[in-house]
Amino acid sequence: MIFQDFEHQSLSLTNRIAMAPMTRSRSTQPGDIPNELMAKYYGQRATAGLIVTEGTPISEVGRGYSMTPGIYTPEQIAGWRKVTNAIHEKGGKVFVQLWHVGRRSHSSISGQQPLAPSAIKVPDQVFGPLPSGGFGMIEIEQPKAMTQQDIDNTVADFVQAAKNAIEAGFDGVEIHAAHGYLFDTFLRFESNQRNDQYGGSPENRMRFLLETLSAIGNEIGNEKVAVRLSPHVIEGFAEQDPELVSLTLKMLEKLQPMNLAYIHFSENISRYHEVPESFRQQVRDVYQNPIMVAGKLDKDKAQALLAKGYADLVAFGTPFVTNPDLVARFENNWPLAEFDADARLTLYGGNAEGYTDYSSYFA
Repeated sequence: MIFQDFEHQSLSLTNRIAMAPMTRSRSTQPGDIPNELMAKYYGQRATAGLIVTEGTPISEVGRGYSMTPGIYTPEQIAGWRKVTNAIHEKGGKVFVQLWHVGRRSHSSISGQQPLAPSAIKVPDQVFGPLPSGGFGMIEIEQPKAMTQQDIDNTVADFVQAAKNAIEAGFDGVEIHAAHGYLFDTFLRFESNQRNDQYGGSPENRMRFLLETLSAIGNEIGNEKVAVRLSPHVIEGFAEQDPELVSLTLKMLEKLQPMNLAYIHFSENISRYHEVPESFRQQVRDVYQNPIMVAGKLDKDKAQALLAKGYADLVAFGTPFVTNPDLVARFENNWPLAEFDADARLTLYGGNAEGYTDYSSYFA
């Protein structure tokens, strides 16, 4: 099934293999502008049925990592157009992952105090400017609890970023609501101690994300909107939220009639719990629209998820780093180039080395 076509509403893919979003920090400075090198990198991997770009900040205040490409200035939109053209010229499809990091930031990166549902700081580091010069890992700052105006502004920023994405030639947008970033912190009781309409009950904690998805869908069409969730990942938190799985299932019931492009589950990353098969069955009971799964999959694990009906699309991250022709390697049972320690060192920042210089199997 992994090589079968996939059709859902306006989304038409040549196979079920997606390239998962991965931060690479190769944008042009100043301005965090996508460039020709990025266009080459994504174009090399365009045989994936769908590419989901690296996390892309929707605004300056939503930024939490230096050198990540944005989508809120005319220059950034023009830069992304080079990327979408490179992918489309090779017959691929691409969604941009829209990103607001929330409390996982520092004012030296975003220009103002980080935003969060509640003013709760956790031990965490992000990639930013060092006091001594250059870039490296810096401790995040104390966040500010968002006001209603902050929430309204953020919804508006997401809507504008989605419009910018369509202008830049993207086939759709994926909202990053996983991994301890802004929306994920609203969903979890540990990080959301609000006593207004956005805190307390599960319905209140999911309200911000649902309102944002609805606003974006109203602007560009629900069929071009997806969302990434990580209910079994504990990244950025002290412990697993005991209510998060049940909250996620309730939220999927509300998302079902919206007919989104897909729901993307991120799994098996950082600190995590194994996803039980019972959860996948519960998800399918309440959600029949497309599901993508990512998280240390190999070809056999991906095939099994598709065969059981638990997923419609299967996403691969680091295998695409070192194997730009991953689809052909899977199809022909060619060996994969290993993602080793040297490859890991070139993930963030730098130039073409460890980025566009990986060869195809028959190069």
